[in-house]
Amino acid sequence: MDAPPSRPPGDVVRRLDGESMGTTWSVRAVAPAEVGDAILNAAVEAELKAVIAVFSPWERTSEISRFNAAPQGVWALSQTFWSVLEASMNLADDTDGAVDPTLGALVDLWGFGPPGPRIGSPIPSDEDIAAALSVSGWQKLRMNSDARGALQPGGMKLDFSGIAKGYAVDRVSEALTRLGATSHLVEIGGEMRGRGVKPDGQPWWIGLEEPPGAPSTRTVAALVDIAVATSGDWRRAFEHEGRLYPHTIDGRTGRPIDNGVTSVTVFHASTMMADAWASALTVLGVDEGAGLAEAYGLAAQIVARTPEGVIERLTPAFLAMMDEDA
Repeated sequence: MDAPPSRPPGDVVRRLDGESMGTTWSVRAVAPAEVGDAILNAAVEAELKAVIAVFSPWERTSEISRFNAAPQGVWALSQTFWSVLEASMNLADDTDGAVDPTLGALVDLWGFGPPGPRIGSPIPSDEDIAAALSVSGWQKLRMNSDARGALQPGGMKLDFSGIAKGYAVDRVSEALTRLGATSHLVEIGGEMRGRGVKPDGQPWWIGLEEPPGAPSTRTVAALVDIAVATSGDWRRAFEHEGRLYPHTIDGRTGRPIDNGVTSVTVFHASTMMADAWASALTVLGVDEGAGLAEAYGLAAQIVARTPEGVIERLTPAFLAMMDEDA
């Protein structure tokens, strides 16, 4: 039998909000009396700035921007960069490339990267897609653990948009814990992690994001020492000639996904892994994604548009969580 959550370190839920990483963030935290709001806010901002300094391709001086602009060769990486790249590559191996951190050239080509939306035709030519694919692909990236470095083959652009927000949530959560705020809810751009319970003993209740036309009523979940991430095609996308082009790129085709998946929600102990798995299952599609999620014991919800209407697939682990909370 699981031990009950420990008592929060105070009786007041602090509320902090801000903007970072191109989106909004919010923190609800119960902290010791001696830890003021200014200290909490400074800790959050410091973690977010640290993540941006490493992983933001919009910052020209960030570590990822420097790697993407580097000439061919093996380049030493910081421990932070290495750990997230290694996690991404391991998941790429597990999902046969459904998670692929090397698709930055394709992300830029389709108008979702730092260069911004395409000028003229929003759809790249087959030749342009082939050229971007030639410098992309997780199997082309070589890593040297002894040197903690990665091979830049020339022209490859890394992109961690499918994992960076989740990683940032984890970092903020860990920073709050170090300050003694052991009961908290952290949210960045829809990715969330809850720890402990509120002063009244209630969990951190959150509503899961649902796409327009979802078949189920809005689902409410309790985040107690668990994280959740949702990948949705309504967040960043454009329409052209009646078709929606979401920001999630399938590295196998070099094009935005076109498999009907509109939303994937994953629960995991790590927000980074929940974020990455949500992206992977989105690329894999309903049947393959649900099968792999079940094989890995993931609590996942996949929502897709079909000719018959919007459908929903829930993994056994997701259904078990619903039963426990019923």
